[in-house]
Amino acid sequence: MTKQTTKITIIEDDIVLGTTISEILKLNNFDVLYFKDSVEALFYLNKNIPDIIICDMLMPNLNGEELFFKIRKNNKFNVIPFIMITANIDDDLKFKQLKNGVTDFIIKPFKVQELIYKINNLIFLKNNIEKKFSPDPFSKITIKLSEKDFITSLNEILIQKMKTNIDMNELARDLAISKSTLDKRVRKLTHKNASQYIREFRLDYAVKLIHSGERNIKYIVDQTGFSSLSYFSTSFKLYLNTTPRDFIKSIETESA
Repeated sequence: MTKQTTKITIIEDDIVLGTTISEILKLNNFDVLYFKDSVEALFYLNKNIPDIIICDMLMPNLNGEELFFKIRKNNKFNVIPFIMITANIDDDLKFKQLKNGVTDFIIKPFKVQELIYKINNLIFLKNNIEKKFSPDPFSKITIKLSEKDFITSLNEILIQKMKTNIDMNELARDLAISKSTLDKRVRKLTHKNASQYIREFRLDYAVKLIHSGERNIKYIVDQTGFSSLSYFSTSFKLYLNTTPRDFIKSIETESA
């Protein structure tokens, strides 16, 4: 992964889906800009070039194919990965778009880890190309965590350590403060102790995964760093007053 924040532009007229994708990618440390209107997105892209574009195929006013052709008139977009989202699994359509130059497809409904894996693979490829042709693409000075907003810095570290057993002493060192100061600041800003904040941060991420379409509870437990399925289920019920399975059923009922 690049040390610079990867800028991703998402164009999706389904506000629920677009917002959910945006929030999950932000939780995975990407810099995301979301547009529900493709014409508005085109206006932005005419003046700005992100690292990756994720765009729905079927949209009013200007569909994904039309937007793709319009931005590709600018040669700078020839090296920008373009991922198309579609519910149409017709091979002729996919072959046509791939022939036109679309980088990859995501077929609705999709699992969030599929999208993240594809993004990471594209970033890895892009970084290797930059390494080959640039002397040092990662030489920018990074801002110290202690100089950033405390909660923002804390959340960034929690995302990086999401799948691990977080040690409070190590977390405090990462923030350049003592363990006692860590707990005091968290209590002051969130009215929760540090352990509770971290647990609920993991649970909020689990909810985002479920809203994005993830249904495998074991996978969610692994992704959120809970030590066991039973601990996750107990914590989930205490936090949301429902079990993970019942919560998933309620989401599916709402979507039906």
